[in-house]
Amino acid sequence: MTDLIALSGAPGSPYTRKMLALLRYRRIGYRFLPSAGQALEGLPRPKVQLLPTFYLPGPDGALEAVVDSSPILRRLEAEHAGRSVIPPDPALAFIDQLIEDYADEWLTKAMFHYRWSYAADIARAAAILPCWRGATISDAELAERGAQFSQRQIDRLYVVGSNPTTAPVIEASYRRFLEAFEAHLTVQPFLLGARPAACDFAVHGQLTQLAQFDPTPMALTLQIAPRVFAWVSQMEDLSGLEPCDGDWIGLDAPPPTLRDLLTQIGQVYPPVMLANARAVITGAAAVETTVDGLPWTQPPFPYQAKCLGWLRSARDDLLEPDRAKVDALLDATGCAALFA
Repeated sequence: MTDLIALSGAPGSPYTRKMLALLRYRRIGYRFLPSAGQALEGLPRPKVQLLPTFYLPGPDGALEAVVDSSPILRRLEAEHAGRSVIPPDPALAFIDQLIEDYADEWLTKAMFHYRWSYAADIARAAAILPCWRGATISDAELAERGAQFSQRQIDRLYVVGSNPTTAPVIEASYRRFLEAFEAHLTVQPFLLGARPAACDFAVHGQLTQLAQFDPTPMALTLQIAPRVFAWVSQMEDLSGLEPCDGDWIGLDAPPPTLRDLLTQIGQVYPPVMLANARAVITGAAAVETTVDGLPWTQPPFPYQAKCLGWLRSARDDLLEPDRAKVDALLDATGCAALFA
């Protein structure tokens, strides 16, 4: 048991599902601990309570609690050889990072929005999510926990940018993403070829909730994107897939469906990320911009300003020939605005 990576999380956490699917695909041994209970006794606590939490050796060899899925994913790449989810082509690896960031930071807005904005979705989440922290409780206690938890989450909707002003933008964006991804899956089984990349696991994590748990976005997914619905289930355990080096696409001639997907990203992600970064830098009280010709407002989110900085640094670090390939795709899809 000592050589197994320990992590805690919950089935209703998209980032937990992202990392569990990744560990299975990469055949990295792990032991999954519920996010509450005796299993966590004696383990360190993270500075920020986020799911999943990994318990990994620190510089002195002692276990430390680590959060933030993307850096953990890259640490696992460095520490465990084989079955990599980072494309060897630096240009393609950058596109992978961009789509992963979009999934982690934009699709999660849709996940949070649908779950806590519609009565049927609230009711399901209130009934089920508390059970994942321990179901051996009375009906009355379960109902009380569900009511408390759901109210706390509803009160936090504004944090991710879900509000009456932004709701039409979020929902239209999710529909277009489903349509573009459904078309892409008619061409190839994963976002960047015939093997999964980091971005596939990020998208998968959000869709475990949007496509297969929350009633309102699940109904939409089933209606317009049955391939996407099936893909989410297939992504859950890819330990039997045998990837090869030739399974990655090349950016010299990317499939048109990938361009269409990136166009959907370029339509919504840059204006919000740029306006958020400006608000963080200037100390503004609110993020104000326009997306799809509609107003967007939310509180500033410092972490997403850091995400934009990391993306810009990653592009700057590319050698000129790789940056040229990347920029050609960014210019054609509207994503170049992120780096202007």
